[in-house]
Order: sequence, then C-alpha cells, then structure tokens
Amino acid sequence: MSSTQKPFEIPTEMRDFAEKGVQNARTAFGTFLGTARKLAETVQTSTSTSQTGMGAAVARGFDYTEQHASATFDLAEKLVRTTDVKEALELQGEYMRNQMSALQNQAKEFATLSEAIKADLNKAQAKA
Repeated sequence: MSSTQKPFEIPTEMRDFAEKGVQNARTAFGTFLGTARKLAETVQTSTSTSQTGMGAAVARGFDYTEQHASATFDLAEKLVRTTDVKEALELQGEYMRNQMSALQNQAKEFATLSEAIKADLNKAQAKA
C-alpha cells in the first residue's frame, strides 16, 4: 500500500448499525433458546426423563448451544469493532482455537452421558 492511500475504514454509522444488529440477534436467539429449554423441560417432566441420562444430555446440549452461540456473538461484536484485517484474522483464529477445545471437552462429556443413557435403557428393558 502506498503512503498516499488510506487504510480501509468502516464508517461509524455502519459500525453502530452492525453492533445493534448483533445485539438484537443475540437477544432474539436468547429468547428462542429460553423457550426451547422450557419446552424441553416440560417434555422431560411429563415423560419422567429429567432424572435420567437422557435428561442430563438434553440439558447439557442446551448449555453447550448457549455457550457456542454466546462465543459466536462475542466474536461478531469484536469483529464489528476491528480496524484491520490482521486483527479480524487474529480474533477468528482465537475463536476457532477456543471452539475446538470446547468441542473436544463436550464430546468427552457426551461420551460419558451416552454410557448413562445405555444404562438407563438396559434398566428399562430389564423391567419390561
């Protein structure tokens, strides 16, 4: 880039608009997830699965969805405020590293929960 060229800049108004959009999307998703969680809890209560491995897996699934959505919205808010491509790429790289680590840990927990679900199914079959 020559010394006479200005770096690319996003106008303040557009940046503000994008930030509001991210905040609105975060709020809407939070409302959606809250409603879905309540529905799942109602179903679990009516089917007596809340105390089983399946109930735990469903609850953790909602927790993980919320964590991943929050991390994604946090990234979007940071990206809106970036001033150059290098900063944006660094943020994206950090986000990906954190998400991969979280996914690895979550996969381990779901493997444990699946064992509990198998045990619950075996108990149910034994009673039948």
